[in-house]
Amino acid sequence: MASGERIFVQAIRHYCAEHGIAVDVHAGGWLIAMTSGNTRRFAFGYDIGLNSAIAHRLANDKSATSEALALANVPSIPHHLFLNPKLGEKVVGAGWRGAMLEQLAQNPQGIVVKPNEGTSGRAVFKVTTEAELDHAIGEVFAMSTGLVISPYVAIEEEVRVILLGDVPLVVYSKQRGADWRHNLDAGARPVLLEDGEMRTACAMLASHAARAIGIMFASIDVVRVDGEWRVLEINSGVMMEALGKLHPELVQGAYDAALDRLFGEVG
Repeated sequence: MASGERIFVQAIRHYCAEHGIAVDVHAGGWLIAMTSGNTRRFAFGYDIGLNSAIAHRLANDKSATSEALALANVPSIPHHLFLNPKLGEKVVGAGWRGAMLEQLAQNPQGIVVKPNEGTSGRAVFKVTTEAELDHAIGEVFAMSTGLVISPYVAIEEEVRVILLGDVPLVVYSKQRGADWRHNLDAGARPVLLEDGEMRTACAMLASHAARAIGIMFASIDVVRVDGEWRVLEINSGVMMEALGKLHPELVQGAYDAALDRLFGEVG
């Protein structure tokens, strides 16, 4: 096993070794081919290939996820899409900046500006002034064709649910440190949730969200705001690197269950 490999890659190697599946790792671990007889499956990034193409695209698009959840009446944090003006006025329209300023005016507590696609909390900005908005716009549009704006809310709890079908394989809270964000890459710490009312509520909401976009295997973040649980985002790629350092057997078991489904060993 290569030194420094991601836990995701290690988990796939372990599963394949246990099940007699040939595994070929390419592109520094970002593309993995798994071959069993005449069957070949691929993992790409943190996606093992269980989800349909449309579910994958919806989950990777924060604005599209927000719209789909609203259609299904699933409580969520709204995400409003703005396209990069470099795409041209015919695509973007002339009033994009005014519409952003309107979002800021409607949310005096602040707004959050971030790329429409992407994870790990990169290029995420809390904005309360026009100057901060202009800075955030410049930073996000320098790396993305679209950004989303959501109202800044005081998050009381954030929980991640790793879901396979309707089964919550792993449920944990993200205990943040000094940063206002709950991203694990920003220093938040994963803490497993025991069976109880909170775990049940989060798992149920995550299941409703997954059904709304038709996704099979996903990492779903839910947040409690003013005492109510809402979906923050859905990730088609299931990353458990931080959790795997604390609970390796649990993480291996979750990936094993998903790979069982991928190779048809369970119905």
